[in-house]
Amino acid sequence: MEKKLGLAGNAPKSTGIGSRYFDLKKSFKFAPYSLLTACSKEEFDKAFPRFTAAEKDWLHRLYLQVITSLHENIEAEFESICLETQVGATLDTVEEIVEEQELDLLFSNKSNAMDVAKNLSTAKKNEIQHLMHIIQLGEEHNRMIRTQLEVLREGKQVLSGASDAIEKLLKIVIFIRQS
Repeated sequence: MEKKLGLAGNAPKSTGIGSRYFDLKKSFKFAPYSLLTACSKEEFDKAFPRFTAAEKDWLHRLYLQVITSLHENIEAEFESICLETQVGATLDTVEEIVEEQELDLLFSNKSNAMDVAKNLSTAKKNEIQHLMHIIQLGEEHNRMIRTQLEVLREGKQVLSGASDAIEKLLKIVIFIRQS
């Protein structure tokens, strides 16, 4: 029965377009087996102790035909529903979107759009704080330069006062020599 269901090793790889649909079909084909498994002839005979051997054989063959038919009907109905609702095309589209998102850094598992926005916001806040610190350092440096300029201006005034005094002294010395 495994060969009839197409599960005998000819499965496509689980990656690539169509793998989700293949996995869905494969899983669905395995699901009824646990519910509709054929029981052994011995178990079947124990279930009908009052029947003759011929009747038990006939009932067992009929049971196997019913189980086989149920499997086939369930699979056919599933396939029909999948075709009607375009499950294969939808799963292919989902698979393409997932693959695109895996390639897109903004949609990777490691970060989503909100994480990117939060990280960008945090980076900008840190940059603003760094720039504010640089501005404070620049303002302090400007204050120090202004202070040094004032000291130099005062020193120049002192020196200019001294040079005025020296000029007066020179004039006096020249005047005294001439006299």
